[in-house]
Amino acid sequence: MSEQPQCWPYREANAVIDHLERAQSKDGKSADEPVIFETGFGPSGLPHIGTFSEVARTSWVRRAYERLSDRPTRLIAFSDDMDGLRKVPENIPNADMVAQHLGKPLCDIPDPFGEEDSFSGYMNAQLRRFLDSFGFDYEFVSSKDKYRGGHFNEGLLRILECYDEVRGVIAPTLRKHIREDWSPFFPICENCGKVNNTRVTDIHPEDGAVSYVCDQSFRGAEACGHSGTVTVTDGNVKVGWKVDWALRWYVLGVDYEMYGKDLIESAELSADVVRALGGEPPAGMFYEMFLDENGAKISKSKGTGLSIDDWLQYGPLESLAWFIFKRPEKAKKLFFEVIPRSTDQYLEALSEYGSAAEGEKIDSPVHFIDAQRIDAGEDVSYDSGISYSMLLNLVGVLNTDDRDIIWEYLCRYDEDAEEDRDAIDPLIDCALQYFRDFILPTREYRLPDEEVMVGVDQLRQFLRDYEGDDPEELQSAAYRAGKDNDISLGKWFKSMYRLLLGQDRGPRLGTFIHLYGVDETLQLIEERLAEADGKD
Repeated sequence: MSEQPQCWPYREANAVIDHLERAQSKDGKSADEPVIFETGFGPSGLPHIGTFSEVARTSWVRRAYERLSDRPTRLIAFSDDMDGLRKVPENIPNADMVAQHLGKPLCDIPDPFGEEDSFSGYMNAQLRRFLDSFGFDYEFVSSKDKYRGGHFNEGLLRILECYDEVRGVIAPTLRKHIREDWSPFFPICENCGKVNNTRVTDIHPEDGAVSYVCDQSFRGAEACGHSGTVTVTDGNVKVGWKVDWALRWYVLGVDYEMYGKDLIESAELSADVVRALGGEPPAGMFYEMFLDENGAKISKSKGTGLSIDDWLQYGPLESLAWFIFKRPEKAKKLFFEVIPRSTDQYLEALSEYGSAAEGEKIDSPVHFIDAQRIDAGEDVSYDSGISYSMLLNLVGVLNTDDRDIIWEYLCRYDEDAEEDRDAIDPLIDCALQYFRDFILPTREYRLPDEEVMVGVDQLRQFLRDYEGDDPEELQSAAYRAGKDNDISLGKWFKSMYRLLLGQDRGPRLGTFIHLYGVDETLQLIEERLAEADGKD
């Protein structure tokens, strides 16, 4: 490879390499040990588009690292199922039953769906199905198994040993009334089973234990008043989440983890805790949040933004991956109108990928988005000139769900379209659904005003006399019809889109006329004008 690839996963991969050099000199991590990439999941709710985004982006960094290094890698999907339930989700059955368990670890609450052994068991199963459905290569790790299986014991005892240092990192960042009593440990009450209601009253480093009292009311979860002493090992306690993040990094030897912009401060504090324990925090990056069409942070509970299922009704999964891949450090508006544009950008990237040199290919988003197919030796190129937006406009004009009719027009436009049928067929389905749901309800045909009609008449005359079918010649004729008659080109093309498609925007007119047909377009213009005259 003559030049260093430039896209952001390689930048992150190089940060992992730098981290490993520091970690090796600090804690003696062997060069033969796998490099650990981690993503986190909170099982108080179902996996969502943010879950997909984080695992996808982390997988892309992992892939970039594997191009730069021969060391083995692992991707851990970590579920924080020892976390206490803070509120009852709105979209679950048996909410009243779940409400009786507020404050308990998610792994100790019955499954409201009646399918698994616990609340988090259900959510964890959904996470695994979700990730498996997209073909991610990962290892599922449960907080409950690590705490109660003793895997975190060494790290928990180390936190107790460094108690004052850990407090010194976190306590100054807390509100004054919390700061004095704050402890990194949250014992699970031996009487009521709650973890959010306990408070450490004393520590016993020599015995590996803490004393506590269950006297903290928390968001509707009542404390029982019990007091006792428990060891910090074997799942008797959980550490607060910023310390818990550090615990994972320290014990599991995590080398890379990314996080949302809203967790930057938490990540910095967790890194300081790892250093206080004598470890080296992982490399990582923050990503910006998804926004709704008004620029506000998307909210599942408020129903703003899109779900993956929403997206997949109207665009292929790869178009969503394309949207996520682009500039993760930049906030993105996630709403329905971005789907056609993202799909077309992805198709354009596929077209470029097929003819690119090998050094350019590994620097393309396609190298990451289509990794499974590429590694399997499949051809991922896209040679057709048929775009998603073109399909939308064709579907709108034809006003049919008949795929044979749609394919007849597509093959007229591109005689080689059949070679990309496997890619185009799903796009037709998506375009039909998008048209029905978003374009058809807002479509409004308008007759051009008198200023524009002179240009329409010029274009009509050209189409009557024209015997070719070259899209560039057609585009030039459409352009001249506006320009020759001193019509603002913005107004001219918008008027034509309103006349032909019933919307303000559309494709290049020459491309549309070539796709739909010269005679058919002329007939369409005549019909639209006749319909408008009939309404007057």
